[in-house]
Amino acid sequence: MEFWVQAYEELLSGISMALRELDQNQISGVIQTLIDVRTRGSKIMIVGAGRSGLVGKAFAMRLMHLGFNVYVLGETITPNVGEGDLVLVISGSGSTTLPLMVAEKAKTLGAFVQAVTSQSKSPLARTSDGVVLLPGREIMGAEEEYISRQLSGEHESLAPMGTIFEDTCMIFLDSIIAELMNRLGATEEVMKKRHATIE
Repeated sequence: MEFWVQAYEELLSGISMALRELDQNQISGVIQTLIDVRTRGSKIMIVGAGRSGLVGKAFAMRLMHLGFNVYVLGETITPNVGEGDLVLVISGSGSTTLPLMVAEKAKTLGAFVQAVTSQSKSPLARTSDGVVLLPGREIMGAEEEYISRQLSGEHESLAPMGTIFEDTCMIFLDSIIAELMNRLGATEEVMKKRHATIE
């Protein structure tokens, strides 16, 4: 169980460090954009590939519980997007092919593109109207982490590939939901009324 304990400690430490480093203006921007879209009755499309896509689906479910008009790219019932709609794209690298293509297309259709990424200079960040920079393991204290691992004889992370980004993104987006609940005056009881009754 040694690695299990080390893994959750590394994950919790990485997530906590990442969330403390977030730009509060970027967070406020996302929250206000979501509220504005809901007020207008416009649509939200959530986009992500792989594990980022799974995180996006979880966020979409909670937005639905709050009464947002939200869809996930790739589902058969996803409608068109256009002027006034929001396309929220999750990509740690900011260069994954499908999310980037969707962001570029959404821009040409007049939608507002909001990115959640680790890379400020990525193609996705450059394409988007709004960006939240969510640090991933690869850009958080990389030098200190490298030295620490070399001294301790460790060479592989217990949070491989994009795990820190994806787990941090999940906590970040769930925290956005809590803030939206507060601002919209929504209770858990209200949300439960929109929860699936057949599952």
